[in-house]
Amino acid sequence: QVQLAESGGGLVQAGGSLRLSCAASGRTFRRFLMGWFRQAPGKEREFVAGIIWGGGTSDYSNSAKGRFTISDDTARSTIYLQMHSLKPEDTAVYYCAGRRSRAVIPTRVYRIVNEYDYWGQGTQVTVSS
Repeated sequence: QVQLAESGGGLVQAGGSLRLSCAASGRTFRRFLMGWFRQAPGKEREFVAGIIWGGGTSDYSNSAKGRFTISDDTARSTIYLQMHSLKPEDTAVYYCAGRRSRAVIPTRVYRIVNEYDYWGQGTQVTVSS
């Protein structure tokens, strides 16, 4: 069983930065796909960024491109989401998600909530104006 634990959320002023971490445990993560999603009050959970574990390939939502960076540290079984130039509309609970790729050699990041099997509990990010 895979466990995902997010950390790093908090309150930040608009224009500020935060780095979220997601520690993964429970198995080896070869062929795993990892993603960050977020959910604001009254809204659906949405894709923010994703990465192929250990493979370097990443993908971002339009709102995240140019401001957020997803990365992984395979030695620590941890993925990160570095967020810069934060805006009040980035306020949400941020979730880490994972799944094993169907492909022997993963080539794409999954962007849909239902495509992921494992989820963390979430970490709150609040951006004040």
